[in-house]
Amino acid sequence: MLKDVSPRLYQESIFATAVQKNSLVVLPTGLGKTLIALMLTAFRLKSDPSSKILFFAPTRPLAEQHRSSFQKHLDLPDSAFALFTGNVTPAKRAALWRSASVIFATPQGIENDIINKSISFKDVSLLIFDEAHRAVGDYSYVFLAKEYHKQAKNPKVLALTASPGENLDKIAEVCTNLGIDGVEVRSPEDPDVAPYVQDTQIKFEFVDLPPEFVAIKKLLEECEQDKLSQVKSLGLLSTTQIHKGELLALQRQLFADMAANRDPERMKAVSLIAEALKVSHALEMLETQGLSQLVSYLDRLVDESRTSKVKAVQNLVRDPRFISARQRAKVLQSSGSIHPKLPRCVFIVQDVLKRVPQGKLIVFSQFRDTGLSIVNALETQGISAKVFVGQQKKGESGMSQKIQAQVLQEFREGLFSVLVATSVAEEGLDIPAVDYVLFYEPVPSAIRSIQRRGRTGRQEEGNVVVLLSRGTRDEAYRWSAHHKEKRMNSLLKTLKSKLAQTLPSKSPVLPPSSSVPSDPNQPTLASFATEESSKPIIFA
Repeated sequence: MLKDVSPRLYQESIFATAVQKNSLVVLPTGLGKTLIALMLTAFRLKSDPSSKILFFAPTRPLAEQHRSSFQKHLDLPDSAFALFTGNVTPAKRAALWRSASVIFATPQGIENDIINKSISFKDVSLLIFDEAHRAVGDYSYVFLAKEYHKQAKNPKVLALTASPGENLDKIAEVCTNLGIDGVEVRSPEDPDVAPYVQDTQIKFEFVDLPPEFVAIKKLLEECEQDKLSQVKSLGLLSTTQIHKGELLALQRQLFADMAANRDPERMKAVSLIAEALKVSHALEMLETQGLSQLVSYLDRLVDESRTSKVKAVQNLVRDPRFISARQRAKVLQSSGSIHPKLPRCVFIVQDVLKRVPQGKLIVFSQFRDTGLSIVNALETQGISAKVFVGQQKKGESGMSQKIQAQVLQEFREGLFSVLVATSVAEEGLDIPAVDYVLFYEPVPSAIRSIQRRGRTGRQEEGNVVVLLSRGTRDEAYRWSAHHKEKRMNSLLKTLKSKLAQTLPSKSPVLPPSSSVPSDPNQPTLASFATEESSKPIIFA
């Protein structure tokens, strides 16, 4: 049933495991996870021609891309393929479900269909989860996998990812939630993979904040520290030097405590923490993005304070340091001052295109507003660029699915040189022959860093440039991602050598089967994860 493809040896080896077991496949970006899904799809349809294959992807562009790839390489009529997204009505989804053999979908719509019983997993012989690391917490993948194992006559799961998680607890959770009983891990150093892996050169480019930016930064930092000092005085913090994640965890704990006892001091602490978090976000805008992003955010807070009854917002906008920071930022913006990252970004792009006139670049930006600023700055210099963002959200710009597909196609065809993208382009999109990837800012997630870098270095040596504002959270985010990725790679090696064929213990999804090791002394993935996660992690 396959056409115009030739599997590599490691793909055939992984496929052999996937035929036998519900498998998690961990394979570096660009090394053909989709072909393994194609091979298993053909095998399952040949074994049971009346069955259905369901392929989940987290975003609409990615689901569309997978459908196109399957149509190209699977010898079936076009009518056998269907695409389910939020734009397809439930009635139409139900009709397509009856007629199609291979369905590509974002998970939320199918979740609603399963809950409403408008479709059933009974005849689905293969369920594929792309970007399977998302299968944690309350993400739709978790519910769908559980229902699939309950309903399907002949279930089979294939889970695909380049980066499953930053600790073994996370990897074990993914395996348990999806009902995995076989794990196939390949790293770039493996002898069967190494010949196909291209080197990627990573360069860090630093910029210094101008003195005017530093003055505003100092005001916001004083404001933030004052809020945290007040929380500390209530006995709820041991230090004001606290990470955002720790602060959010404390806030959640206080909310939980207040459900039983609305202590005035805890209520005050919750409000102060909310103020500190808002100031922290303002600092991130100033340090890593730009004045327009900062002013826009501060203005929104002021507008919100006029109608909101939330004390945190009302108190914050009355703080003299907040008022002064906002006034200074507005004056500086009106003078035409910009973040030094922006001209540096333009210079790097110009330099690349001078050396590679027909080159393609992706610039990743965390925020949509920044992406639009980058496009405008590039176009001012005569560089063809387009922004690529997700669906429209309340109060924000966005792109329809049709426009997303059109922009990607134009980029593939070389109709413009630079794609400026938010996180929607991080996961799996097929954008071949990208010469450079530029991070407008580092991200503190190992998974996201790997996915961004994976957009280059597919056919030949890749190049990545990361912009950082010196002395800001950019540097902290860089090292956070570095240490997390290093730890994840170490865990994957351990997983491969010790636990590649074990089932997570106490799985709520899969019943015991003949493929589960019967030796009670053999460690499981979940038990090993608990053991490993108890060891302290020391960051240099």
